[in-house]
Amino acid sequence: MTGTATASRTSAPQLDERDRARMERAFRLPRARVGMSAVAAVVLFVWSANGAQFDFLKLGEGAANMGEFLGRMFPPDFSKIGLILSLLLETLQMAVVGTVIGAVLSLVVAFGAASNIAPVWLYYPCRWTMNVIRALPDLVIALMFVSAVGLGPFAGILAMTVGSIGSIGKVFAEAMEAVDRGPVTAMESVGASKRQIIQYAIVPQALPMLTSYTLLLFEGNIRGATILGLVGAGGIGLELTTAMNRYEYGHLSAMVLCIIVLVTIIDQLSALIRRKIT
Repeated sequence: MTGTATASRTSAPQLDERDRARMERAFRLPRARVGMSAVAAVVLFVWSANGAQFDFLKLGEGAANMGEFLGRMFPPDFSKIGLILSLLLETLQMAVVGTVIGAVLSLVVAFGAASNIAPVWLYYPCRWTMNVIRALPDLVIALMFVSAVGLGPFAGILAMTVGSIGSIGKVFAEAMEAVDRGPVTAMESVGASKRQIIQYAIVPQALPMLTSYTLLLFEGNIRGATILGLVGAGGIGLELTTAMNRYEYGHLSAMVLCIIVLVTIIDQLSALIRRKIT
């Protein structure tokens, strides 16, 4: 037994020194790259913090002011609960309509922005369109529609719809690009048309992700609708601004608490739906 083990050890192939160095270098290089990437990330963060005048000391000094502001918001004043609920309902309705229209239009644009579906002459214009929309802040889009159609929730719905094309349309396109190529190749091999491939191979695979992203868009539109109201685009945002300008901190606190409750309920419902579809 001992002789056999000794013979097997002596007969084992020996690595050449150059091969051994090459194999060791293959394991060392990624570590070096990770280290260099970490250093670059730290340098980028420090450079950005200096340029943006980020200051931990100033944050600590302002903590007392933030505590004082939060103290003024208690106790909340629910004397105008009817108005708050009415505005929250309007905000919810804006988010529902904006999400439905925005998701449909985003899906249409996403078909043109998916590289595995659209031809080159359609792919790049759709991508550029979404890039341009994403470059515009939501408040700027809302101001454009307020000037076009006037104050009110209709301008907010239009702003959310257009903003959705830029944000969620890109995610829709990437979800369709990430589908498994197996079913697509199988349908191509039997002569299926482009419409059939999209309908039976791409969309069914991407549908869970598309649904999840649509729910995420809806949650974002609820929060976004409260902000769009700041520029007169409907929702509860205008009342929030009015309460702050009038130093009605109790009323402001009541609205914030109601918004938190609404967003929490929607988040829980969205999580339940996601668990059902995944």
